[in-house]
Amino acid sequence: MAISTFDLFKVGIGPSSSHTVGPMRAALAFVNALKDLTRVHRIVVTLHGSLGATGKGHGSDKAVLLGLMGYEPDTVDVDAIEGWIANVHRSQRITLADQHTIYFAAKTDLLFMRKPLAQHANGMTFEAFGATQSSLLKRSYLSVGGGFILNAASAADPQAAARIAPDATVLPIPITSADALLKHCLANGLSLANAMRINERHWRDDAAINQALDHIWHTMQACMHRGLHTHGELPGPFKVKRRAAQLHQTLSASAAAADPMNILDCVNTFALAVSEENAAGGRVVTAPTNGAAGIIPATIAYYVKFQPSACVEGIRDFLLTASAIGMLYKRNASISGAEVGCQGEVGVACSMAAAGLCAVLGGTPTQVENAAEIGMEHHLGLTCDPVGGLVQIPCIERNAMASVTAINAARLALRGDGRHHVSLDQVIKTMKDTGADMKLKYKETARGGLALNIIAC
Repeated sequence: MAISTFDLFKVGIGPSSSHTVGPMRAALAFVNALKDLTRVHRIVVTLHGSLGATGKGHGSDKAVLLGLMGYEPDTVDVDAIEGWIANVHRSQRITLADQHTIYFAAKTDLLFMRKPLAQHANGMTFEAFGATQSSLLKRSYLSVGGGFILNAASAADPQAAARIAPDATVLPIPITSADALLKHCLANGLSLANAMRINERHWRDDAAINQALDHIWHTMQACMHRGLHTHGELPGPFKVKRRAAQLHQTLSASAAAADPMNILDCVNTFALAVSEENAAGGRVVTAPTNGAAGIIPATIAYYVKFQPSACVEGIRDFLLTASAIGMLYKRNASISGAEVGCQGEVGVACSMAAAGLCAVLGGTPTQVENAAEIGMEHHLGLTCDPVGGLVQIPCIERNAMASVTAINAARLALRGDGRHHVSLDQVIKTMKDTGADMKLKYKETARGGLALNIIAC
């Protein structure tokens, strides 16, 4: 299956790619599949598995309503969302695709069930009924991580849920394994970024590729800027205080200080800014998921702010390199916290960021592969245990920690010659196997780990 850099890096809204962006896209797909909206009198939506367990904390209910109304994650007005949602609940009416208004009561028409569908931990079912309560259309979708969705009917084979994109085109350089990709790059004198660019030309020319890459980075920057200048509390019962803006002010005031650890403080602040915006439901880029959305922007910001060699082409190469690594995880393991735990989100983002940074700092393809491996090796077994089902604790700080790890992984790889004992392919397989062995309560169900013990305190 062919997958693009811009399938992995998608503009959306927080707080979760699998629990917010995916359900929103699925709801919109369902509405678009209805041939005649005027025949629809009622729609019932059921969220299954992890979506049912933590959907309210992740905003899945709001996302479904937005999708039914016809909004898309990359263009919806984030500042207007709360008003729209409040109006639906107040009036018990929803306008499908901005065309046809029906009765909709969340208590009876939007259901949460912990029991998952057979194919994936994140499943949802939509059913539309006519005037006589006859079923007009029923479809189930899977949200398989990073905002990707699948029609469950096309994923009856359990292995099919790993499918990553509907495009069956065979690209010039298939991204099937790190070993094969590395051999191809070395044999042809290519960087990973160059290899990805060759594949991207299947969809668009170089000017369009650059424009799309620049748009991704500009969106990341805008998200970071908003996070760096917004004070207050995050939504939810815990009233988590935003820290990025205050840290930014403090660091800006002491910019001339001699403490070399200020660089680390800056990286932490960059990551917190993006993650806080994501937790607040702001505009973010899935990288490769929303829960890990702060790591790649923070690492690029480190490159831009602290590396004299930084340039626009370097940012583009960073994103292309990172996407190559992300595709390997998407194809051969998972980027879904509900499927393999947070190692599949924060761990993958750290691996991607380490590879991207290593590449733009002059790393060889072998060193880049080594950096990616280091980034994941030290996240193996990381659980997904969001307190209260919110993408706040421990998610926000976890982005900061992984950003620093990504920089360190890149530096370790650059100090070596690329030779190492554990390959990236081996660590990807290990991550997948570890996720399979991980107890369900540690995979985005808010039923184990911090999610359980912090409330008990």
